[in-house]
Amino acid sequence: MEQYDLAVLYHPDLEIDLEKATAKVEKLIASVDGTITNTDSWGKRKMAYKIKKQDMAIYVFYSLSLPASGVKKINDTLNITDEVLRFLTLKAYLESTN
Repeated sequence: MEQYDLAVLYHPDLEIDLEKATAKVEKLIASVDGTITNTDSWGKRKMAYKIKKQDMAIYVFYSLSLPASGVKKINDTLNITDEVLRFLTLKAYLESTN
């Protein structure tokens, strides 16, 4: 299992019912045998530029542990998910203390 960071910008209209959209992403991660180790929600914030005619988004960051083969499925699915304005998946590199 590899460690990844996933940043998701949700549509700002979902502020009231964000649980449904986050549950969809959590179910997607579980479907590729991944686990969420940490979730950090920054709430609704202004973006630097408009995306899909929106200038605000709800920022949620996930720390994931999942097999490398699951990254493509997550990216492909999030790419066509209406609730998601943008997302970014990064491989997390841990610094050694030696």
